Amino acid sequence: MSENQNLLAEQRRALILDEVRRRGGVRVNELTRKLNVSDMTVRRDLDALARQGVIEKVHGGAVPVVEASTHEPGFEAKSTLELTAKEDIARLAAAMAVPGSAIALSGGTTTYALAQHLLDVPDLTVVTNSVRVSDVFHAAQRPGTPGARPGAATVVLTGGVRTPSDSLVGPVADRAIASLHFDVLFIGVHGISVEAGLSTPNLAEAETNRRFVQSARRVVVVADHTKWGTVGLSSFAALGQVNTFVTDAGLSDAARAEIEEHLPGLVVAGRNGDGAPAQA
Repeated sequence: MSENQNLLAEQRRALILDEVRRRGGVRVNELTRKLNVSDMTVRRDLDALARQGVIEKVHGGAVPVVEASTHEPGFEAKSTLELTAKEDIARLAAAMAVPGSAIALSGGTTTYALAQHLLDVPDLTVVTNSVRVSDVFHAAQRPGTPGARPGAATVVLTGGVRTPSDSLVGPVADRAIASLHFDVLFIGVHGISVEAGLSTPNLAEAETNRRFVQSARRVVVVADHTKWGTVGLSSFAALGQVNTFVTDAGLSDAARAEIEEHLPGLVVAGRNGDGAPAQA
């Protein structure tokens, strides 16, 4: 982690969480040196992360929370995590959307970031079960809204029952999705692994995501590096059903090698020396 006392609180906390997960625990005095901030600032950041349920405070530092396979964080809690990674992933994935095509976006904070980049792709038809994603396009079409884009995508929002991550799931959503056909599906995941494939802690969301995958000609997973190796309660697709996995440069070399053995397309978004996206 680079030293920068001008980091925004959300950026600091994302860095802290990544360090906790990577090392299995950190001490307050180590974080103060790495981030070049005060002891009090670090403790406030740890308090905030503990309230979100992503770390556990211990004497002198913090350790990661081992989440149950059924735990489903809310949208707000997830939206503060891995912000830079999600932005890099979204920017690169948006380039895969062909003007005039029909695409689908599942729920999640990474697909929410992607939606904002898709506003500049003309003549899209977007099917989504995400209330947040739908709101992005709706706001862009509203006259008088700052940054409004009258030609923004036509959006079809499925019905269904709302989950903690603001996705619509259940029989109504499943029937709507099953009757449609998409050129490409951009899907976020709770977890992805060789053994379990794509998974989520929500049984109803798993079924809705399964319908999304079945209705798509091409499946693109958009997920940051922390999702690799995570397994939720219910699997909804095997790795063999995925065409492309777009992730970020935090992915380890060992994980990259493992993924490339099982997936036809791995794209790693990040920043190299010239500022361009880096692809594996």
